[in-house]
Amino acid sequence: MMRRRTNLLASCTALALALGATACGGGPVSAGGGDKSLDGQTITVAGVWSGSEQKNFQKVLDAFTEKTGAKTQFVSTGDNVSTVIGSKIEGGKAPDVVMVPQVGVLQQFAKQGWLAPLSKTATAAVDADYASVWKNYGSVDGTLYGLYFKAAHKSTVWYSPEALDQAGVKPPTTYDALLKAGHTVSDSGLAAFSVAGQDGWTLTDWFENIYLSQAGPEKYDALAAHRIKWTDPTVVEALTTLGKLFKDKQLMAGGQKGALNTDFPGSVEKVFGPKPEAGMVYEGDFVAGVAKDQFGRKIGEDANFFPFPAVGGGKAPVVSGGDAAVVLKDGKNRKAAMRFLEYLTTPEASAVWARAGGFLSPNKKLDLASYGDDVTRETAKSLVAAGDSVRFDMSDQAPAAFGGTKGAGEWKILQDFLRDPSDPKGTAAELESAAAKAYKG
Repeated sequence: MMRRRTNLLASCTALALALGATACGGGPVSAGGGDKSLDGQTITVAGVWSGSEQKNFQKVLDAFTEKTGAKTQFVSTGDNVSTVIGSKIEGGKAPDVVMVPQVGVLQQFAKQGWLAPLSKTATAAVDADYASVWKNYGSVDGTLYGLYFKAAHKSTVWYSPEALDQAGVKPPTTYDALLKAGHTVSDSGLAAFSVAGQDGWTLTDWFENIYLSQAGPEKYDALAAHRIKWTDPTVVEALTTLGKLFKDKQLMAGGQKGALNTDFPGSVEKVFGPKPEAGMVYEGDFVAGVAKDQFGRKIGEDANFFPFPAVGGGKAPVVSGGDAAVVLKDGKNRKAAMRFLEYLTTPEASAVWARAGGFLSPNKKLDLASYGDDVTRETAKSLVAAGDSVRFDMSDQAPAAFGGTKGAGEWKILQDFLRDPSDPKGTAAELESAAAKAYKG
């Protein structure tokens, strides 16, 4: 997250890590000659990506063309994937493949009858090469529709080693220690955190890491499926914990107003740009791409991360996001589209983007040597090693009206909470009201 996160990052102009040129076998990645059996055919692929992400995905599309002869056309949807794709289907211009950044949207598409099940070849590859959690998130009512090609590790806090060293701070392992360290950093002259409050999805990610650690995986799964209400005491407790940060103007660059006027790329710039305003920024592994590509930071040296710390007596969380490839029934070239998804299941396809940077794959068969730096390798290793204990981004699992729409639902309510975090119970009630409507719809 792949939402946005991975996802829904359409506003981010540069997310690529400048990785080395080695791939799985130690040499340059090539799709090979292929059989060119799709010569003369064209598939249209839609996704949220723009900027460097789109350029790097284009390399995957080009490798598919080299292998099969099929031409490809990429269409950027922006953040509101469900609305854009729905209008294209209604207008008779459905793309062949959609890279869906939210489980909730994938489920919505499947229930509306828009999706074709994955082929036996693709399904066999998913069964063999992916942890079962990824198959579960790509399935609806027991049928596999989505292949998770790109993943995000969303339990990473990125920091400037220089800023933490200057403050005499070590990476903390608990949330309370994180806030304490933040005060020490702010006492040294920089704000502790840069918070991207202008993008509501980043606030959902803060909440989800706290909730998973504090309430535990069973409650997390229940809330994600709306089997428990957002007025549950565990939700109020997590909001209260998050509110400790939001209400402390000393901890956030620019305070609440500054956070609400900062988008995701801007939040990274405030830590790793030419005029640092904060020592730390929480978001997924994709922060490294912006720090490296846009601001020339060397990952592992002048930009590094520590795992999102444990909250209360809980375990440190591992929250993920991802973009799933699906085939639309109304696309004009379903056969070639399914061949493309079969290609995406291969380590060969993942290695193309891994070499380009700004990418993690949940495919267990992808050689870690495909990644060009130690930090990315360790992040990928952690994600794959977490196996079925990974929990997918909660807002991405929700209906788009609640968990994936700019200016509405959870995104908007958490922005309001950032503006005034004084009433966690009231915020929980608002979340439940919005969720109840969306899940019924």
